[in-house]
Amino acid sequence: MAVTVETDPKLQQDGGAAAAASPDPPQKAELDAGALFVLESKGSWVHCGYHLTTSIVAPPLLSLPFALTLLGWAGGIVSLVVAALVTFYSYNLLSLVLEHHAAMGRRQLRFRDMANQILGPRWGRYYVGPIQFMVCYGAVVACTLLGGQCMKAIYVLSKPDGTLKLYVFVTIFGCFMLILAQIPSFHSLRHINLVSLLLCLAYSACATAASIHIGSSSSSSSQPKEYSLPGDSTQDRLFGIFNAIAIIGTTYGNGIIPEIQATVAAPVKGKMFKGLCICYAVILATFFSVGVSGYWAFGNRADGLVLSNFVDNGRPLVPKWFVLMTNVFTILQLSAVAVVYLQPTNEVLEGTFGDPTSKQFSVRNVVPRVVSRSLSVVVATVVAAMLPFFGDINALIGAFGFIPLDFILPVVFYNLTFKPSKRSIVFWLNSTIAVVFSAVGAIAAVAAVRQMSLDAKTYRLFANV
Repeated sequence: MAVTVETDPKLQQDGGAAAAASPDPPQKAELDAGALFVLESKGSWVHCGYHLTTSIVAPPLLSLPFALTLLGWAGGIVSLVVAALVTFYSYNLLSLVLEHHAAMGRRQLRFRDMANQILGPRWGRYYVGPIQFMVCYGAVVACTLLGGQCMKAIYVLSKPDGTLKLYVFVTIFGCFMLILAQIPSFHSLRHINLVSLLLCLAYSACATAASIHIGSSSSSSSQPKEYSLPGDSTQDRLFGIFNAIAIIGTTYGNGIIPEIQATVAAPVKGKMFKGLCICYAVILATFFSVGVSGYWAFGNRADGLVLSNFVDNGRPLVPKWFVLMTNVFTILQLSAVAVVYLQPTNEVLEGTFGDPTSKQFSVRNVVPRVVSRSLSVVVATVVAAMLPFFGDINALIGAFGFIPLDFILPVVFYNLTFKPSKRSIVFWLNSTIAVVFSAVGAIAAVAAVRQMSLDAKTYRLFANV
């Protein structure tokens, strides 16, 4: 089946302007079952904003205080600002490229479709497609693990002498995901993602308030805050800096911009930019407040997840109900984030086992959909339970995946599509971004591998961490 969408030839003769304004949907006969059913184009720019916010503003932002411990005040703030500017710019470039192809009568619905069209089939099949799948499925595993850890935190706080292990809570979260995974299409998640947007604002406000309360309390003043960079040597501190950059890059990462734009009904022009404005308004309200307040309150004692700092040796530093509420908000949003990042997998499975000539809810399509999606969730849950040190692996995935997909490929796609003059600022800005972040991604990958080798002695299958 063809993966691009051909519009009426008359629209192409009109120079593409009419195609951009045409409300006609893609011709269904040319789409595979994955694009037809999972990536149905019915949404508005507001829905696009919900999807973008859920895919970016997720519980990994609670690790930003830890990233700042590795960078210090100046480096941390600069890195947060630069990452925000570059990703907003890159995502907007990517949407402009998608709008251009739609105006020319060839609307691209998936990241690998864009690579096929712009770089060639081998790039889409052997590079962009695999790393996007790795990133998105890795995000599902990470969300499942983090959901289990938050459930366990609630359990330990409520029952300190409890004996249930982490893998039990990971399994419980996975069972919840089995239900959410059956939601038929990306567009069907719009209401869930609106709730997700509200939840991320809620737990970010809770994390910020708790950090300020603890940081200004008398118990905190007895322990002097230390803001020096951790590490016994210059080498340790340098690798820590690149680890922090990988964490920030992963936190701002998306990896599914084309799939989100595919959910928008035609005409698509300008809708993605409005959605990005919604998303980045939420980013400004959450990333900086959580990162700055957490680092201010705990200094270089900030844990990998700032929620862990709210409990000291089993004693909550804020009211117990407040810690429980924050964890519940986090768990609920993690389920939404996981199901969003499950969509590229669902699209591949639907395209493989579905029949585009049958109705979406026919027995022919429903049975393989339920079976294949359930199996994908089961595998993700088993991996999360078996490898509770997946955070180290995810840092490597972020370096190899999120940085190329979100920082490098958008500017490359734009330069190859629009061919700006080599004397223009845009060309050199894009080229600089591509070169700089290619180097940063390579060094961050080395730093992630080094961290895995240092932590390897603590690895144990089904560990109760």
